[in-house]
Amino acid sequence: MSMPHWKYRPYDTVELPDRRWPDAVVSAAPVWCSTDLRDGNQALVNPMDSARKRHFFELLVGLGFKEIEVGFPSASKTDFDFVRLLIEEDLIPDDVTIAMLTQARPELIEGTFDALEGARRAIVHLYNSTSTTQRRVVFRLDRAGITELAVRGTTLCRRLADESSTEIVFEYSPESFHDTELDYALEICEAVAAEWGPTPDAKMIVNLPTTVEQFPPNIYADRIEWFGRQSSRRDSVLISVHPHNDRGTAVATAELGLMAGAERVEGTLFGNGERTGNVDLITLALNLLTQGVDPGLDLSQLDEAKRIVEECNELPVHPRHPWSGELVYTAFSGSHQDAIKKGMYAWERSGSEVWDVPYLPIDPKDVGRSYEAIIRVNSQSGKGGVAYLLQSRFGLDLPRGLQIEFAQQVQALADAQGGELSAAELYDVFRERYLEATGPYELLGYKHEASDTGDRLTATVRADGEETQISGSGNGPIAALVHAAAQELGLAVRVVDYHEHAMSTGEDATAAAYIEADVDGEVVWGVGIHASIVTASLRAVVNAVNRAALVREERAAALRAFDTA
Repeated sequence: MSMPHWKYRPYDTVELPDRRWPDAVVSAAPVWCSTDLRDGNQALVNPMDSARKRHFFELLVGLGFKEIEVGFPSASKTDFDFVRLLIEEDLIPDDVTIAMLTQARPELIEGTFDALEGARRAIVHLYNSTSTTQRRVVFRLDRAGITELAVRGTTLCRRLADESSTEIVFEYSPESFHDTELDYALEICEAVAAEWGPTPDAKMIVNLPTTVEQFPPNIYADRIEWFGRQSSRRDSVLISVHPHNDRGTAVATAELGLMAGAERVEGTLFGNGERTGNVDLITLALNLLTQGVDPGLDLSQLDEAKRIVEECNELPVHPRHPWSGELVYTAFSGSHQDAIKKGMYAWERSGSEVWDVPYLPIDPKDVGRSYEAIIRVNSQSGKGGVAYLLQSRFGLDLPRGLQIEFAQQVQALADAQGGELSAAELYDVFRERYLEATGPYELLGYKHEASDTGDRLTATVRADGEETQISGSGNGPIAALVHAAAQELGLAVRVVDYHEHAMSTGEDATAAAYIEADVDGEVVWGVGIHASIVTASLRAVVNAVNRAALVREERAAALRAFDTA
């Protein structure tokens, strides 16, 4: 079946053979303008009341936004009252400029100036739609008629600004710039600028929105670069971008727009907005951070910001949302976990200030996340993830062989019960499978004597419920215990591998010992933990013997169950 592709027309390209934007590198943050309280708010099922708006405004100020669009005061009493609340209660910091949107209609412009009176500084954002379709269908005007609307609105803004005690910054948007002929977008913006009269010291903002995203980001960059080159007042205008996300590329559109010469970005936190949303300012800012550019916003407590936005918008942020989602710093895949584990260790040992860890393009701590949730274990996880959690949370640095052995047990459990295992649950399984394997043998005490000719060990053990003493000699306490077990308990134990480490630092540090042993033909790992490394090592030997017995019992039980079936 063929989709009705014939109903749609391809996008127009821009004749710009010497385009320069592909080689540009963004090395400084743009001017950020949050439109959450207007553009974002109008897209909510339940628009914010004044209390939620105020809470959101305070968040934006705390994050470091210097330009905040606070509403469409001439079109909504709620918006008008909120603007007056901010001004009359002196809630606007001196370094923050509020912005207000208005259509190019006299009564709406006048209402906007009524709302802003008393503010120290304000942006008046005038717009009218300029696209071919809107001109034909909505306004039924030609180019000249649409330009007259914009210029007439600008004339009124100029007069009211001159009469106001508030410092006015003027902004103009040819709304639906995305679907406006490029030469006409320039023509109408030039006419508006001529009427307003910006200067290099008092610039006006020319905002060029992708009101509906209808072409890829490279075409938008071409349009921005072409516009900037052709503008006769380029030194007196600040080019701003306002991308929407209909094609899912709003972030790329904004980034390429900045490469093409734009200096300002309008958008919302986490991309809330009409249809598929506005450009996400958080993503843009953290993209800059990961390239070594100061974003000019404080995003060090990102989860708290997300909580406030979710509360005010009554919309959740997706768990996989870039940079801020619940799961974006979490690896379940075994290969990812192994690479992250090794990368974290390597980075910590290197002492480098430059972050370099596989699968983690940003240090989670820089946005207020801990390392605890980087690796989570489920049936897809491998030895690296299991080992990382036991080491980072409980100080158990398992040898590679033990990692493999234990990970197989964890995977079988995760497959059986479904879902994931928390770090605490992982440790419980490890404790049950290893540390609590205390029978049939238990080390109750020992006396160790070392000499130039070798070591002598006398140990008190409980064997099948009975206490007994065993003695042996060897090249070290482990060898002496193995000799005693063979001589007096009939246990054939051969140590294959041995590892030890301190689980913490300081005088009270606990030691962990790991022994891989062949016990009567059964190769298993034993684990011992104690303040004394010798005691930990001897416990690991006994633990290996007990685990060999456990493995044999489990195998026999499985065979009996199979025979019964």
